[in-house]
Amino acid sequence: MQELKKSLRDSKSARWFVLILVSFTMLCMYYLTDTMAPLQERLQANLSWTASEYGFFTSGYGWFNVFLLMLVFSGMILDKMGVRFTGILAIGIMLVGAFIKYWAISGHVHGTYELTIFSWQVISPTTTSALVAGIGFAIFGVGCEMFGISANKAVVRWFRGKEMALAIGLNTSTGRIGTALAMFTPIPLVKMTGNVSAPVLLSLLLLCLGLLVFILFTFMDRKLDKEEAESGVPGGEDFKFSDIISIGKNIAFWYITALCVLFYSAVFPFIKYATNMIVQKFGISDSLAGYIPALLPASALLLTPAFGSLFDKKGKGASIMIAGSILLVCVHMLFSVPSLNSLPIAIGLVMLLGIAFSMVPAAMWPSIAKIIPENQLGTAYAMTFWVQNWGLMGVPLLIGIVLDKYCIVGTVNKLVDGKDQVVTQYNYMLPMLIFACFGILAIVFAFLLKNEDRKKGYGLEKPNITQ
Repeated sequence: MQELKKSLRDSKSARWFVLILVSFTMLCMYYLTDTMAPLQERLQANLSWTASEYGFFTSGYGWFNVFLLMLVFSGMILDKMGVRFTGILAIGIMLVGAFIKYWAISGHVHGTYELTIFSWQVISPTTTSALVAGIGFAIFGVGCEMFGISANKAVVRWFRGKEMALAIGLNTSTGRIGTALAMFTPIPLVKMTGNVSAPVLLSLLLLCLGLLVFILFTFMDRKLDKEEAESGVPGGEDFKFSDIISIGKNIAFWYITALCVLFYSAVFPFIKYATNMIVQKFGISDSLAGYIPALLPASALLLTPAFGSLFDKKGKGASIMIAGSILLVCVHMLFSVPSLNSLPIAIGLVMLLGIAFSMVPAAMWPSIAKIIPENQLGTAYAMTFWVQNWGLMGVPLLIGIVLDKYCIVGTVNKLVDGKDQVVTQYNYMLPMLIFACFGILAIVFAFLLKNEDRKKGYGLEKPNITQ
């Protein structure tokens, strides 16, 4: 039998160059996702938002993904139309949403809005700028999650049977660079321009650059398709709607999905409030406080690929997820202790959280690729992201409501960008305990996943590299 001709993915330099292209767009995407996080206090002061309205705006990320099932449709589009089409579509949607968000935050929207249907108040009186910014963030969220599953499937395609977990870890880590930049660059940018919307405008320009880079990836991916077709490499079965039922019957898939939503609900919403929490608990300026949450993705930058490489070579994927979830709980419990208000302790805890933030994703995303066939992988990632979006939507809103109802300890007059503003003071102990509870539940599902793997033999504890 004639030996199959090697394809482009067998070239180490080619597949790693592809990873660079996809990961750069991820960096631009994550910068836009978190660029408002350090500006909570400024948004509340300049746009007259409450903490609940800030939480409402932040929760907008998941509105359409959750209630309109856009993520599930995104996965079906991905499995039907492929990575190239879906990725470009996703970036276009992100650009539209980001522009609406920029328009609302830049002062073009005024007044308040409420919606009542019969006697049921659907939307309580809310600052209109928060509502419109939330709608823009919701549109952006559709594109962002669509691109996230596209990037994951692209990396799995180019690295399956090779350095898959390492590649996914590096892709995730590059996104973390975007998050780190979003933690400490917005405040200096606002001070330099005098405009709280300036970071969103910069994000739009970066995302346009990301689009150009991703288009370059599509040329390489198309070349891979052509080579594999000429070499007789089977393309796999087409996605069928019945595959959703097949995925839904896999209990290991639901364990890992539950772990995903619980873990990320204790990390990403924490990032949204971390700068303000550090300002108020440790009594430092928001300019300095923004650098401390940036240590979380920065510490994850090198460690996520390290844990991914460990999974590739040694296995132990489920065990890594258990250890990361335990570390997550420890960090949030320590943050909730009032007497631990030393700045070095805060820095140390954020870096420990960065380690947990490295361990779980490095093992979790490659594990889904072990549980689910490749022709169903886009839809499986989409279903996982859809459940995750319930947490990304609901938890920030929950934390904002908890802060306004139970955690206000007073107000202070403070200069914000040269203006005397009344700033609300909060005690963040209760939100930290809420985050810790999510982590405890994540540990439970991590153990259930490990037990299911032992029974079904998915190989989550075995190495990924097969050749």
